[in-house]
Amino acid sequence: MARVKIEIPEKVLASVCVPVRISDINYGNHVGNDAFVSIIHEARIQWLQLYGYTELQIEGFGLIMSDLCIEFKNESFYGDVIDIKLGAGEISRVGFELYYRLFAKRDHETILLANAKTGMVCYDYVAKKVAVIPDRLKVILQG
Repeated sequence: MARVKIEIPEKVLASVCVPVRISDINYGNHVGNDAFVSIIHEARIQWLQLYGYTELQIEGFGLIMSDLCIEFKNESFYGDVIDIKLGAGEISRVGFELYYRLFAKRDHETILLANAKTGMVCYDYVAKKVAVIPDRLKVILQG
């Protein structure tokens, strides 16, 4: 079976932290797969807030996620504070790739928890159609 392999860009756009909540823990006593998706979403929201944006308001447009891929590496547990490094990949006329590296520190060691990628598309929620990436967002993505 072919495994997913995510190639993370070297350039980091931002680093944000998300603490693991008790509700993120599953029956295996570690962070569930679904919770990793929520943690990635929170990281993206925090990144956007650095520029005064939300997913619904970026220079008059919003974002929708077109795809998501996660490559799990290690377990995460209650009490971890996940350090997420975000980077941008390919940028098209209407969308872009956003990459995430998720780390935790335990016993003075940095542990890679997961790599992830989301495909993001700019969207005009009023007109209900795809929109061109705003110039300022393009500049931010190019770092």
